[in-house]
Amino acid sequence: MDWLMGQYCWHDERGKKVKCTAPQYVDFVMSSVQKLVTDEDVFPTKYGREFPSSFESLVKKICKYLFHVLGHIYWAHFKETLALELHGHLNTLYVHFILFAREFNLLDPKETAVLDDLTEVLCSSPSGGGGGGDGASSGAPGAQNHVKER
Repeated sequence: MDWLMGQYCWHDERGKKVKCTAPQYVDFVMSSVQKLVTDEDVFPTKYGREFPSSFESLVKKICKYLFHVLGHIYWAHFKETLALELHGHLNTLYVHFILFAREFNLLDPKETAVLDDLTEVLCSSPSGGGGGGDGASSGAPGAQNHVKER
């Protein structure tokens, strides 16, 4: 899990492994995902167009990269999300992402194991919100705090 510790590598269009910083990696991920999602040959929008045979593997790749970005945000920027009171939104995004990925088997459990403790806390409470706490004392803010606070 080098990506979580700030050591990032990206494989360019030719398959060459390139070392990069976290901001570069996030840019590569977002640019790559944007390119795939808007590619008519990958995500057809016209009636009658077929999805490619590689569709499932491409979606799994997208999910893996997006998981890396979420993991980086938690590892390197969680204090900032707390200070900006965005942690509830981040946690909600994470829970929805993980539950969707699990439902359709889009992430390798070995890949996501690094955040298993977080996933357990956020996904296991009866309310689905990490116990409903504000996160200040538990260190694990509730996934739906922003809903309760409104």
